[in-house]
Amino acid sequence: MTDHGPDPALLAKAETLTEALPYLQRYAGATFVVKYGGHAMGHPDLQRRFASDVVLLKAVGINPIVVHGGGPQIGAMLKRLGVESQFVGGLRVTDAETARIAEMVLAGSINKEIVGWIGQAGGKAVGISGKDAGLVTARKVEGRGADPLQGIERHVDLGFVGEPVAVDPAILHSLAAQGFIPVVAPVALGADGHTYNINADTMAGAIAGACGAARFFLLTDVAGVLDKSGDLVTDLDAERIAALKADGTISGGMIPKVETCISAVAAGVDAAVILDGRVPHALLLEIFTRRGAGTLVHA
Repeated sequence: MTDHGPDPALLAKAETLTEALPYLQRYAGATFVVKYGGHAMGHPDLQRRFASDVVLLKAVGINPIVVHGGGPQIGAMLKRLGVESQFVGGLRVTDAETARIAEMVLAGSINKEIVGWIGQAGGKAVGISGKDAGLVTARKVEGRGADPLQGIERHVDLGFVGEPVAVDPAILHSLAAQGFIPVVAPVALGADGHTYNINADTMAGAIAGACGAARFFLLTDVAGVLDKSGDLVTDLDAERIAALKADGTISGGMIPKVETCISAVAAGVDAAVILDGRVPHALLLEIFTRRGAGTLVHA
């Protein structure tokens, strides 16, 4: 306090905390599932900020669960080890050797690196995969790819690529109750005893639904869903998503992301949000401010 009144910067911080109060009250005790990947996962400064954001969520009474990807890191390791990736119809085939390397990268180096960042930020994280405590049961994905010679779609055997068929969140609830932040690698066992790699978006959405999460966040390398003018679409439901897909506004890699969000909401998640992980503190901006920062998908 000075003769001229409080420091404007300090006042601004106080106003920010006041604005966050109703959101802190609303989400106390809630579960948030965050799919972490893309550029944000490969940039040290963004990694540190993401970790501190997750620790802050836990500190204010929210239970965050982090599910991470790692496609580029798997590709880099395969190249380093001299393992050539096979593609059929534009889709990567995961043979037994590739699956072993992918599990090593996902459940090993990447998973523990994220656990380490959270630890450095003052949190207590535990790294697991879908195989631990029967968290996720997978089944083999039946892929379909274009046949360039016949101009038709045909069945493609993608090897050990799976999708979730069942989620038992008991281990996640147990860890959260003990003050830990679960960090989950997208690897799971099938009923056939084989280990399957699962798309991280899909796995995160399935976990969010099984946990009855209040929010499911998909961190991406884009701002969210953009309209034809390039402006952010902040609010969507299944009906509008169908219309935007039909007119080509939602296309390419954004299609599976919005479909994952729709599936999560249909499974009981209050709302799903597509966020730009390259923006510092995007999670906090979305959760604790009136304006938000991404595209929210609701029922």
